[in-house]
Amino acid sequence: MLETAGLALATFFATIGPLDVAAVFAGLTANQTPQQRRSLAIRGTLISAAILVAFALVGEPLLKTLGITLPALRTAGGILLLLMGIELVFARSSGANSTTAEEEREAAGKADIAVFPLATPLIAGPGAMGAAILLMANQQGNFVGQAIVLASLLAILLLTFVSLLLAGRINALLGVTGMHVIMRVMGVILCALAVQFIFDGIRNSGLI
Repeated sequence: MLETAGLALATFFATIGPLDVAAVFAGLTANQTPQQRRSLAIRGTLISAAILVAFALVGEPLLKTLGITLPALRTAGGILLLLMGIELVFARSSGANSTTAEEEREAAGKADIAVFPLATPLIAGPGAMGAAILLMANQQGNFVGQAIVLASLLAILLLTFVSLLLAGRINALLGVTGMHVIMRVMGVILCALAVQFIFDGIRNSGLI
């Protein structure tokens, strides 16, 4: 149980990236009041939670109807997480868990950013969606394990919400260098987890 929880927490922390989300959120809401920022943080977190929980619960059955096997899911999810981990190690932004420059320019002109880009793709990005499906699939038939994965997801979303409320203070405390150090460490961990997913997928595929 502890291993499952640790794996899920580390994976969701790396794929959602509460500190990265907070940094972008602080920039996008610099001219808004504390009440407006709090409202956006609440709605963005709730919307992203609904998206990620939905993917966690129905993602695997949906993929099965498309003829996608669990080993294929593990391998593909591992590759996606590996690419994200590499991006984190080199402290570069990717579309998997962040906004592109074009998306940031579009968001800057919007008063309400709760759905886009906050809920998706900042919080509930492709990496987090894939991780939710993959981690739930790894606990197939184990309802306790799946409950732990969902609880871990909600815990990271709660951490993300707190980070949004404290976005300005976190940026001032850690600075760019401090945030990059934390994300590099999480990137290394995510790369190792991703490679293990790939190995498991290939081993269970029947190819070897």
